[in-house]
Amino acid sequence: MKLRSDGKNQSGDDPPGRLLRQYVFPALNLSVSQAARDLGITRQTLHRILAGDAAITPEMAVRLERLCGVHSTFWLERQQRYDLPRVRKEIANILTRIPARLLPEEIIEQIGARDGR
Repeated sequence: MKLRSDGKNQSGDDPPGRLLRQYVFPALNLSVSQAARDLGITRQTLHRILAGDAAITPEMAVRLERLCGVHSTFWLERQQRYDLPRVRKEIANILTRIPARLLPEEIIEQIGARDGR
């Protein structure tokens, strides 16, 4: 498990924008303004991503890959690990009303969902 400088894990508890603010931009000597210009987005949009108020989209992930060399799938997976637990909690009462209709194992295998993805 990777640890942050404050000793907490990087398991996805934080919005991925926090990694940009704490690690990526400082390592690249980028201000938020310069990073926004380089990414071709507004400062407001970037601030929303950094605060976790806006998600890293596939398009933004590709832009970040170009900017810092970290693969776009990393950014998307981090966003997903941040979002899914929050959404599950937010809609827990709705989920209890949805019937679980489980697919047969052979269909799960055919569609490539064996590992849960």
